[in-house]
This record gives sequence, C-alpha cells and structure tokens, in this order.
Amino acid sequence: MSYVIPAPLQPSLPVYGSDQRFPVRRVFCIGRNYAEHAREMGATVEKDTPLFFCKPADAIVTDGADVPYPQATADLHHEVEMVVALGAGGRDIPAENAGSLVWGYGVGLDLTRRDLQAVAKAKSHPWDVAKGFDHSAPVSALRPAAEARLSAGTGLSLAVNGTVRQQATLGEMVHDVANIIAILSTLFELKAGDLIFTGTPAGVAALQRGDSFHAALEGIATLDGRIV
Repeated sequence: MSYVIPAPLQPSLPVYGSDQRFPVRRVFCIGRNYAEHAREMGATVEKDTPLFFCKPADAIVTDGADVPYPQATADLHHEVEMVVALGAGGRDIPAENAGSLVWGYGVGLDLTRRDLQAVAKAKSHPWDVAKGFDHSAPVSALRPAAEARLSAGTGLSLAVNGTVRQQATLGEMVHDVANIIAILSTLFELKAGDLIFTGTPAGVAALQRGDSFHAALEGIATLDGRIV
C-alpha cells in the first residue's frame, strides 16, 4: 500500500525486560475515580455514571523523554495514575471476565491544562483542549500482567523535585480495573493496544518548567521525567 503523505509513526511503549514494544491504539481515561480528588476539585463522585474522556495515542511520552511545557496555558497540573494496557478487547464485557483482557500495567501522568479545563467546565464545554494536547500522557514501561502482583494495598505515588505530592493505594479507587473495563466496553468496542488511565488521587498541583517528577506504581513500574 502506498500513501499520499508519509504514514504517521505507530505510538508504542517499552516493556520491562524486553526489547519488544507495546503498540498503542487508543487512550481512554476515567475521571473522578478517587473520592478525595473529586472533593479537592469541588466535584462529587457519581458511581453510577463514571466520567470518561480520551487522549490521542500520539500524546504519550515514552522512554524517559523530556516533557515540553504546553502552549496556551499558565497552569499545567500533574495527575498520577495507574495505566492498564489491553491485550484483547470486545463489547459488553462482564466484569468477571475483564481481567483476562489485561496485558500489562504501568504508571503515567494525565497532564492537564487546568486553566483551560476551568473555562470549559464553567461553559459546560468538552474537556478536549484541557486533556488531549501534545505530550499530555507520559507513561512508563509496561510490566506484563503475569509478572505484576497488584492488590488493594498497592501504592500509587508522585514526587516532584523530591517532595511527595500524591499518594494513595489502589483500594481507594471508586471503580476497580475490572469494572472500568466492563463499563468502557458498553461505550466503545475495546481492542488490543488500548490503554486505560484509571484515575488520580488527591494532591494534584502545578508543574513548572525545570521540575523533575518521579511516579511509582509500587513494585510494578516507575516513571521519571522533567518538564522543559
């Protein structure tokens, strides 16, 4: 097959202990999945109607690359999240079967132009420009699910310039991984290569040029980077 312009590169993530890479198809995100974060944002958790949004696949930042401070904002915020990578998909997937779709786990940042999000919220507009901008999704290497030992007590944390800003356990999520996958599959046909950002705990705050960050999903993945 020939194209009239050069074909875009396939976004992908490294895999721990391997020279192979995980190709990324879509990036789904769930909002307000930690009650304390919802409260700090002046919102409430509506468990029956979870909030989803998307980022473009080419928004991921990989392999420890620097993260450019985005244009059109003066208030860039960090949101550390566990990232789930799917190795299979489907529609209307029962929660009890959802775990079998997971290929691996990582940790990432859902970077947010908070000032643009505030304007969008005030006008009841979509969040796309606040969430789906270039370089808005730094993600670690992935740990295959067979090697990951997740539990309700697994810690999720983010430190900026050596100071911990966000810290929680996976047991604090409103919707666990299985339920997130099940609900998403009623809205989209999920497929291999999809990533799911699973929500952020309390403690979101601004990042400045020159800041260094260290994100960790305890015992599974780490992500180090710098805002430039």
